[in-house]
Amino acid sequence: MIILGLNAYHGDSSACLVNDGQLIAAVEEERFRRIKHWAGFPSEAIRYCLTEAGITIDQVDHIAINRNPTANLLKKALFAFSKRPSLAAIKDRLSNAGKVNDLKLVLGETLLVKSEDIRAEIHNIEHHRAHLASSFFVSPFDSAAVVSVDGFGDFVSTMWGQGQGNTISVKDQVSFPHSLGLLYLAVTQYLGFPHYGDEYKVMGLAPYGKPTEMERMRQLVRLMPKGRFELELDCFIHHSEGVAMVWENGEPTIGPVFSKKLVELLGPPRQKGEPLTDYHKNLAASLQELYEEAFFHLLNYVYQETQNPHLCLSGGCAMNSVANGKVFDRSPFKELYIQSAAGDGGGAIGAAFYLWNQEMGKPRSFVMDHSYLGPGFSDQEIGEILSGKMSELQEEHCQIEQINDEAELCRQTAERVAAGKVIGWFQGRMEWGPRALGNRSIVCDPRRADMKDILNLKIKRRESFRPFAPSIAREAVGEWFEEDYAVPFMLQVYPIRVEKRPLIPAVTHVNGSGRLQSVTEAQNRRYYRLIKAFEKITGVPIVLNTSFNENEPVVCLPQEALNCFLRTRMDVLVMGNWLIERQDK
Repeated sequence: MIILGLNAYHGDSSACLVNDGQLIAAVEEERFRRIKHWAGFPSEAIRYCLTEAGITIDQVDHIAINRNPTANLLKKALFAFSKRPSLAAIKDRLSNAGKVNDLKLVLGETLLVKSEDIRAEIHNIEHHRAHLASSFFVSPFDSAAVVSVDGFGDFVSTMWGQGQGNTISVKDQVSFPHSLGLLYLAVTQYLGFPHYGDEYKVMGLAPYGKPTEMERMRQLVRLMPKGRFELELDCFIHHSEGVAMVWENGEPTIGPVFSKKLVELLGPPRQKGEPLTDYHKNLAASLQELYEEAFFHLLNYVYQETQNPHLCLSGGCAMNSVANGKVFDRSPFKELYIQSAAGDGGGAIGAAFYLWNQEMGKPRSFVMDHSYLGPGFSDQEIGEILSGKMSELQEEHCQIEQINDEAELCRQTAERVAAGKVIGWFQGRMEWGPRALGNRSIVCDPRRADMKDILNLKIKRRESFRPFAPSIAREAVGEWFEEDYAVPFMLQVYPIRVEKRPLIPAVTHVNGSGRLQSVTEAQNRRYYRLIKAFEKITGVPIVLNTSFNENEPVVCLPQEALNCFLRTRMDVLVMGNWLIERQDK
């Protein structure tokens, strides 16, 4: 039984392929289109998934998409009658919903086949049910409390329930127009970060401020009984005027969602190019604190109702790694699972597994314990690409060596990391989700206090307040962090032990925390061996890990990695068994 799962016509468009309950491939469209958060129909992601599985579209039995235009129709109708949103807003929503109903036609045009030859049955899975499934049905837990929090999907912003075996029972939801995701978006826009997905920048800015603006910020959201919350709607326009959104084959955009009332409350919004003041930093800290108040208000009620020590989180707000790192301190939950693509991209696997496990009643047989589900390349393919770029490599005075012994490759790479060099590390299959987790990473020495500035100067060219992450051997987590817990997908932030902070300044955030990735040999043998080789040289079982890109989506293909290496001042590129190093001119 082959299921193609899709997140289409939305930000982070993606596709996955599930064969008899096993996840064979999963990838976001942005990696092929080279446009961040690409929104539209994930045609290239679909092609990859079919190729990786060695099948054609006529062999797919079912197609599951994480949207259901018929969900919550009564609530939508009642809202339309009571609030009378603008005609333009209604037209945008209807147009977007209509595209979901034309999947076979678009799929046929994309793959150059007749739509009638596509025998797969289409299944529309409600957005937040797909989110819940994307975490629980691939988790290691037989039972768990399940919570999804994001902006909006199918007229819902938050959903929670209980997962047991191959069934998820939904207990409650928060409907449009109230949303913690929209709250975070509004203040992110107010702070001068207008692009889709910029919320993580505000999360990174928050530790530079203090939550001094809580009295005003609490006027934006009210905590209600039973874990619920309500926005102060006068401060937002999404429910009245509607919001301009573009999801059509390119970078997704969302127009301003805050009103003049919010400006009256907080003051003039930060303009493009305006410096970040202490007030802006304090607002970021206050927003994060406000979000956490509402988030844990919800989680504690969910625990009270389920009495389940296991928690599965999903939705775009599950990317808030700072809040995730406080789950054990601020709620009674004892175990936590968040899969690597917790946001809308992950809805593709959620739709597929909801269909397989819940609607078809199939037993669970898959656990996502790693995220390496994208394209991979052989040494021969990489070698051919290097040959085609030989003149440019020679101009850059590059030395090229093929090292087929893995231990020696890791040792030599670790030596260069320890020497302060910036390493592009391109290995195996690409990661699923927004984080580079050791297969499409830039790796550096975490001991160097100046490494953050070096990286921003040579490659990243990003805001100075944004932190870099530590990848750490799993067995060393408790020695270096105040929590001893596996974090394979870099989605929890924990305090670094006070005595260890001076040893790894490049990955220690201003408040003493780190967004760690724990690595085991079983999950990623080569990356683990690189970390252990670095430990043998330095005594530190940690490397700095940041995504292999330069203001673009993470590199997918060898030629993209090579191009990034050539146009930046990266010192070394390790692709497969090939080591390419710039020599002193």
